Amino acid sequence: MDRDRPSSSAYTMYIDDAVDPPELVCQVGATTLRYRARAIDDLHTWLLDRDEWVPLGAADEKKVAQRGTVEHFGRADDNPIGGWYGLRSGYRGRFGMYLPPLLEALGMAEISHEPRNNSIRAPPRQ
Repeated sequence: MDRDRPSSSAYTMYIDDAVDPPELVCQVGATTLRYRARAIDDLHTWLLDRDEWVPLGAADEKKVAQRGTVEHFGRADDNPIGGWYGLRSGYRGRFGMYLPPLLEALGMAEISHEPRNNSIRAPPRQ
């Protein structure tokens, strides 16, 4: 997925299948972030279970993530992997910034697209 929108930074995401387990690579300029690839399906399932709009809550690794946000899910002890989906120390945060647009591009979720404080939800199960 390539993302290039006004007032946002361009970045590229792809799955690296050459490693086990597969990793989701997010290239933002010269910075590379890596997340567990299963985060895509795990986040989608969590959104389906929530069945409501959920705040994104993007935050750097060293900042506390607000409970109930996508960012909190990406690092919570009670998520399916029991902690951080981010793999690169110092760059494990921003889950709530980079994963939601990917889910939207894959047709797995929709984002509110407000100027600030966006939310995400998964379309209802059919």
